[in-house]
Amino acid sequence: MNFLSRWENRISKDKDIVNQKFMTGRPPNLTITQISVEELQERLASGDSHLQLVDVREPQEIDIASITGFTNLPLSEFAVWGDEIHSRLDSEKETLVICHHGVRSQQMCQWLVNQGFTNVKNISGGIDAYSIIVDSSIPQY
Repeated sequence: MNFLSRWENRISKDKDIVNQKFMTGRPPNLTITQISVEELQERLASGDSHLQLVDVREPQEIDIASITGFTNLPLSEFAVWGDEIHSRLDSEKETLVICHHGVRSQQMCQWLVNQGFTNVKNISGGIDAYSIIVDSSIPQY
């Protein structure tokens, strides 16, 4: 690896840490409860009306693949909805968060906990895992 590649790698890692610190107000590595896509399927099938479902992917990603019942709060539009989070979501309700593979949703979970949400879970593997394991009719991208 040449000097430039090492430098770009370092900048990328530093940027990820800064982004996580910004989103969470805490350093990365806060432990967030994970839920499997199989557990998500069971919860959705049970018709649990107490669940709060959040999808942090971009609108164009939602157009490709989505699961009914999720509220879309794209991370790229954080400046638009961030200050309104308590009027948009109930901090006491169980909140399940999804993205494409589970990385952006993990960031969102950390931020929600920092905002006082008490029961937040990351959907491990995201919609990609849901498509592979649970419902192959949902397109992969």
